[in-house]
Amino acid sequence: MKKQYAVIGLGRFGSNLAKALYEGDNEVIGIDIREDRVEEFQHDLSQAFIADSTEEASIKDLGLRNFDVVIVAIGVDMEASILTVVLLKELGVTHIVAKALSKRHGSVLSKIGADQVVFPERDMGLRLAHKLMYPNIIDHLKLSDHYSIEEIKTPASFVGQTIKRMDIRAKYQLNIIAIRHSDEAVTVSPGPDYSLSAGDLLVVIGQNKKLKVLSKLWKDS
Repeated sequence: MKKQYAVIGLGRFGSNLAKALYEGDNEVIGIDIREDRVEEFQHDLSQAFIADSTEEASIKDLGLRNFDVVIVAIGVDMEASILTVVLLKELGVTHIVAKALSKRHGSVLSKIGADQVVFPERDMGLRLAHKLMYPNIIDHLKLSDHYSIEEIKTPASFVGQTIKRMDIRAKYQLNIIAIRHSDEAVTVSPGPDYSLSAGDLLVVIGQNKKLKVLSKLWKDS
């Protein structure tokens, strides 16, 4: 079902998020205090408006309380970010996602009513560090402090082997939940007799410490 999103702050993070949501066949409006940003993205979104999100009169008429999610993606102005979240709560917005610039900023946003706080710069830094340390890992999705899903390249030495022969479930307490092939096709829950091919990417789930052990072994293979 098509959802309605409003993104306040059309900087690098906000504009890319808004365009991705719009390309996902959702109704998306963008809001920014800068006219040049609104003009730049008005054709990439459902609508775009010039407004100061810290002033009730400026955004009350936009009907934000009727949107499924309102994202506060304001860049470097921490005060504006906080005031915007406070105002959105007062207007009755049901779900607010707010971008935080620091741990303290995030803590404040949570306390004043943000339903979800994101740290895009921190998260991107962590993902990059992970890829640099483990170049055989294509993607990493953290599920909790102890569990993750990783998409891992198949080493040349494993090509032609079956999942049963690899036996990573018994050796490392990890599970292969899918295999993405070179043609982008996906095999979900591959059977034990599946034979690995060159270019296969293994989607593996398990404890972070076990994933690190497996990654190092495959890196050295």
